[in-house]
Amino acid sequence: MFVNVVQPTDAGRVLAVRMSPSTAAPGRWQLPGGSVEPPQDGEVLDEAALGGQAARELFEEMGIDTAPAALRLWAVTRGGNGSVGLTHLAPALPESALREGFAAVARAECAEGREPELDEIGLVRSSDELAGLVGPHSDYLEPVVRRSTRATL
Repeated sequence: MFVNVVQPTDAGRVLAVRMSPSTAAPGRWQLPGGSVEPPQDGEVLDEAALGGQAARELFEEMGIDTAPAALRLWAVTRGGNGSVGLTHLAPALPESALREGFAAVARAECAEGREPELDEIGLVRSSDELAGLVGPHSDYLEPVVRRSTRATL
């Protein structure tokens, strides 16, 4: 199970991120996100907790500090390997804020001697633009981008 975030821009695009060579999925385009952390003893893994995990991933990967309550569960996907993804929708942000957040996280990781988890971002508004992002794509990415272009985010 994983959580991820559809991060729209105020210009009607959606953020896609590419995993760096040192990750388990080098070069793969996907949404910001990651595996669901199991609940600690006594904790409940409910919608609020999953939103918190999605917000944490967005912050860790993109430097975007969104309150968990500002995210809403938007879609559930199933991957070819049987994984289940809980996709959250974030409030729209200026494209410049996404680029600045990405650059700041990359600089901070490099300053600590680590390779950033992400090595590139793409901003797309259609399946055709998504197809222009060279490299493998996560199996959920195209349907999510297609849905986001049909729906009012």
